[in-house]
Amino acid sequence: MAEPRDVVFRGGGFHVQERRALPFVALIALLSVWELCSLAGVLPALFMPAPHAVLRALYELLMSGKLVSHLGASLGRILLGWILGASAGLSLGFAMGMFSVARALGMALTAALFPVPKIALLPLFILWFGIGEPAKVATIAFGVFFPTVVSTYAAVDHVPRNLIAMAQSFGVPARAIVWKVIVPGALPGVLAGFRISSSIALILVVAAEMIGAQVGIGAFVLTAGNLMQTDQLIAGVLVLSLLGLATSGLISALERRLLRWR
Repeated sequence: MAEPRDVVFRGGGFHVQERRALPFVALIALLSVWELCSLAGVLPALFMPAPHAVLRALYELLMSGKLVSHLGASLGRILLGWILGASAGLSLGFAMGMFSVARALGMALTAALFPVPKIALLPLFILWFGIGEPAKVATIAFGVFFPTVVSTYAAVDHVPRNLIAMAQSFGVPARAIVWKVIVPGALPGVLAGFRISSSIALILVVAAEMIGAQVGIGAFVLTAGNLMQTDQLIAGVLVLSLLGLATSGLISALERRLLRWR
């Protein structure tokens, strides 16, 4: 008779383990290869400056105050445009998720206007609002609006209906069902939509500043490219990357705070 053996546990699921050191190791390895190729002459300095040259350019921009000026202008546009677009998108998305009339009207509006490249509307916004800040903010808000609508509507629509029916069977008021069942259930999807809309806002502010701005990261990158100052150009791109990482970190912190119940 065979000896009994322990049964291997196979029910761990797709549990994600954090690898905090791995991204830093990969980044250091990439920068090392880049630096070595630059020093060996494989990468010409005009087309791809070495990491130390980019960091030097970034330091000079910071010390001169130009970086603060450009970054402050871009952040102001992003923040105002994102708040306006996300607020309107949340309102319409929740309405579409809960009301049939709003869903019918909102789906038609979204299907018609979502595919339109938002930067293509900047000339129209300039005609409406002038060459100043309102046109750029409107472009960002319009670009943020539609992904927020789609993600919010999908998040509300996918809240389990049995939870809503259970709350109704216990006589829970409609307002309480919205705030204690629908909003918490939709929150993960809404925050995931915020990740997308914040990235879109960053892309649009750069494009808008390249077309009609004197100050801003987009305008700085365009000027550096026209002058063939590739070290400053890549320094500007690095600032945009760091800004994206910071935004992602803020949303992750918000998720940890608001989704502790999971």
